[in-house]
Amino acid sequence: MSYNDRFIRACRKEQVDRVPVWYMRQAGRYDPDYRKIKEKYSLLEICKQPELAAEVTMMPVRKLGVDAAILYSDIMNPVASIGIDFDIVANVGPVIANPIRSAADVERLKPIDVEGDMGHILETIRILDRELGVPLITFAGAPFTIASYLIEGRPSKNYLRTKEMMYSEPELWHELMRKLGDMAIAYLRAHIAAGGKAFQLFDSWVGALSPADFRKFVLPTIERIFAELADLNEPKIYFPGVSSGELLPELHQVKADVIGLDWRVPIEAGRRRLGGGYAVQGNLDPTILTAPIGVIESYAKEIIDSGISEPGFIFNLGHGLFPEASIDKLAELTAFVHSYSAKAIAAKNGKEASHV
Repeated sequence: MSYNDRFIRACRKEQVDRVPVWYMRQAGRYDPDYRKIKEKYSLLEICKQPELAAEVTMMPVRKLGVDAAILYSDIMNPVASIGIDFDIVANVGPVIANPIRSAADVERLKPIDVEGDMGHILETIRILDRELGVPLITFAGAPFTIASYLIEGRPSKNYLRTKEMMYSEPELWHELMRKLGDMAIAYLRAHIAAGGKAFQLFDSWVGALSPADFRKFVLPTIERIFAELADLNEPKIYFPGVSSGELLPELHQVKADVIGLDWRVPIEAGRRRLGGGYAVQGNLDPTILTAPIGVIESYAKEIIDSGISEPGFIFNLGHGLFPEASIDKLAELTAFVHSYSAKAIAAKNGKEASHV
């Protein structure tokens, strides 16, 4: 089986013949075959069956022709190992039975036992390492995003309790960040050892913070996670979630290879704010997938033209796919990104060669 490493090369800002593409939440409810599986099993039940989780991971690679797979899992999975009782509730999200509200709650969180408690996740990765012809991206939730669920007890719009702890009990907050950072480091290191070819740290809700609060309360832990994993050769992605454009200038010291951008930040502006040190990934607004394919392609074209102006660009959405997305449009979009970017890159390379 031939191996497509285009995604890895783009992460490293190496030359590619066309722009690689994958989609956040690409293994999900927009796929009718996945919906049939979900009629029988919950998300957490699928995760505990490595063969089934591997099959769900591979489905979008076969159906859409994407250049990378992302592990079918959930950012909440590892918190079970540190002592949190939770469920993923339909149309709600993670719901925590024992929220973190006090110093005693933080103190009782134990170190993660990846091999003992997350062996099913590691076995899924090993299966995929054998089966896939594209790189496997694994992932973890970043400490602020995980903390927001643990403290609020469920998804939140204003993060009131989370920010209350941050502002009122900063020492307790930093201890929670330390423990969740340790969890992410151990979990991601085990993923790579099992056969993951890249990882993404999802910080979906950190855009709720001001740059000053991000710098003070979150960034030190993000920097530590990537610094402690810097010995791994595999590409490392940080996705600071939605509404995070103002946080990008704060990331200059983060030892990641790729930064994911949401749709509010133009690619060129994102690169400028990041200081030019990273490959970038993004950033089509997922809701544009509700439009006719011609409209989708016109938006994609703009993003590609901007993305290929410098080395290191991966096409993705600015956030995850939603259940109503059309699998046929996604397949068409993937083919368009590949075909249009191949011509655009060839033309750009020809133009540059003619000026040598």
